[in-house]
Amino acid sequence: MLHPIYQIHSFQIVAPYILQIKFDDGIAKIINFKPWLTGELYSPLCELSLFNQVQLDPEIHTLVWPNGADFDPATLHDWPALNHHPNLEIAGLHGENDPWDKLRITTGLEALAALPLS
Repeated sequence: MLHPIYQIHSFQIVAPYILQIKFDDGIAKIINFKPWLTGELYSPLCELSLFNQVQLDPEIHTLVWPNGADFDPATLHDWPALNHHPNLEIAGLHGENDPWDKLRITTGLEALAALPLS
């Protein structure tokens, strides 16, 4: 069985522990990492200042943190849509005319359909 290879094109921190990730195939995801920050490698990322040091590795095109934590781009690409708290609101984060400001996450599919992919 072949494992698809995806690369992360860009990312943006949209709220604490929540990243918008765009992939090389045009797919965009918003992922709430907070529930998954457990264990020896990922629990240090519960410290928001460390989590916010996330970088895009230019060679392997995935998200990496200074403590060595990373995620396989294919795992992130196939992550369940908008793993989030159902009442999460993202508002006022990017400026008056940014379409992300109007996003109120109610269900994964509704929110994903409302996102600009360009």
